[in-house]
Amino acid sequence: MLDKVKELIGEVNDFKATTKEELEAFRIKYMGKKGILNDLFAEFKNVANDQKKEFGQALNTFKNAAEGKVNELRANLEEASLNTSSLNDLTRPAEPLNLGSRHPISIVKNQIIDVFSRIGFTVSEGPEIEDDWHNFTALNLPEYHPARDMQDTFFIEQNPDILLRTHTSSVQTRYMENNEPPIRTLSPGRVFRNEDISARAHCIFHQVEGLYIDTDVSFADLKQTLLYFTQEMFGKSKIRLRPSYFPFTEPSAEVDIYWGLETETDYKITKGTGWLEIMGCGMVDPNVLKNANIDPTKYSGYAFGMGIERIAMLLYQIPDIRMFYENDVRFLEQFKSIN
Repeated sequence: MLDKVKELIGEVNDFKATTKEELEAFRIKYMGKKGILNDLFAEFKNVANDQKKEFGQALNTFKNAAEGKVNELRANLEEASLNTSSLNDLTRPAEPLNLGSRHPISIVKNQIIDVFSRIGFTVSEGPEIEDDWHNFTALNLPEYHPARDMQDTFFIEQNPDILLRTHTSSVQTRYMENNEPPIRTLSPGRVFRNEDISARAHCIFHQVEGLYIDTDVSFADLKQTLLYFTQEMFGKSKIRLRPSYFPFTEPSAEVDIYWGLETETDYKITKGTGWLEIMGCGMVDPNVLKNANIDPTKYSGYAFGMGIERIAMLLYQIPDIRMFYENDVRFLEQFKSIN
């Protein structure tokens, strides 16, 4: 009898099944109510006392082998069934996929960079946590200069020398320190100002600032560059420059484009004038060049800067700047078709 059990254990270990039906027949044969295992347990009472221990151990080994074989083969068959199911059928219609999209600020930033890259501008980046020198002093804003009040600043841990940058002009300062003219660079990035949040203003926003320094750079060069940008970005060919003041440029100007008065929306966003302000600009102040160790008697240059949110609001007729930061999927899905 003991030899028969050992023989059955060998049969169980060698058994293989390719279908669930074969496995079920195996289970019933060995483990069913009328199966071999139950018959052997019923036969246990007839085994001689001196063989009961060894026979009982063999029976347990047989039972464990049969149960293990059934579980192993069942798992293998289920896995094989899953691999050949319709989930892996390449001819089966695919589930609809929700496509993501770029944020409108990223879209507009990339468009601006693309326009200026065609005329030789390269992108430069810098830290968002800045020091006073690069953010203010080097840009012709010495300590206690009244123009510093134009930008309400976030300082770090009450340290007057460390702050969140208020403009990306600080990137231009660092670029001028580490590069010799000719310089033609574009500095996009996030900036911070301690302002009340409203439909038209935010304490966090994005800028793109451009800088060009070389010999014999004139205001006419600046105007031509700006005209090229407005034509490429907005399809508008009429601009005007109004005198303004920026500490790091002299002379300085505000740039307006003629948006037109063709629709009711045009009247609303231009307040009935047809003109829209889009950026500030000017010729780089000689003091800024000196602070960056660039000879102002040899070199001159121009700079300009614009808010990305403002451009995006104009292009897509977005009425509230706060919509850019609310992460509302319904708002963001509108830009899926835009690269």
